[in-house]
Amino acid sequence: MTKTTQIYTNLTMQKNIIIKKYNNMVEILDTVVTFELFEQMFCCDLAQCKGRCCIEGDAGAPLQDDEEKKIREILPKILEYLPEKSREIIAEKGISYIDCQEEMVTMLVNESECVFAYFENGVARCALERAYNEGVTDFHKPISCYLYPVRLEKFTNFTAVNFHHWHLCKSAEECGKKHKLPAYKFLKKPLLRRFGEEWYAELEDAAKAYYEHFS
Repeated sequence: MTKTTQIYTNLTMQKNIIIKKYNNMVEILDTVVTFELFEQMFCCDLAQCKGRCCIEGDAGAPLQDDEEKKIREILPKILEYLPEKSREIIAEKGISYIDCQEEMVTMLVNESECVFAYFENGVARCALERAYNEGVTDFHKPISCYLYPVRLEKFTNFTAVNFHHWHLCKSAEECGKKHKLPAYKFLKKPLLRRFGEEWYAELEDAAKAYYEHFS
């Protein structure tokens, strides 16, 4: 186990406060990570959930400033994938707005689905991801979507990496249990995109230590 991967130790006073708030977490580089990434089984099951995370919720998908800028750049290539109503909303209101938590998020259609959602055989899918998969753009999707059910909370000196529970994802939890797939393994690609190889290697060390200590 590497030096920065230590359970319950070498945490600053601020991080100790966060640990009390979010229960058990492990320090990895400049983050603290919930043990739920090791404990919770997770694997998206679109056949069951129908992509409802794209059409339900309190707001649109959180966007980073550089993501919003990139989406604006590639928008002309994305529009053809979108339903007519979504194109009308974008023309009228734009691609994003500031929600009640003062966070930039994707625009919504009918105060419901993400403006970049389209429907295929009754399943909500992401037009940004489709364009990327077809080689039309080099932008996959917002990292907040790619990382879900992980949610990030930034503090002064570190980022808290949390697991978000949502009833819509019950089928994903069941699918994860069936395949014995912990969340951190299911999310390997998005976690690598967000934090890099060194960080993910540290996470794997932490998972190994966790299972050895608590299993």
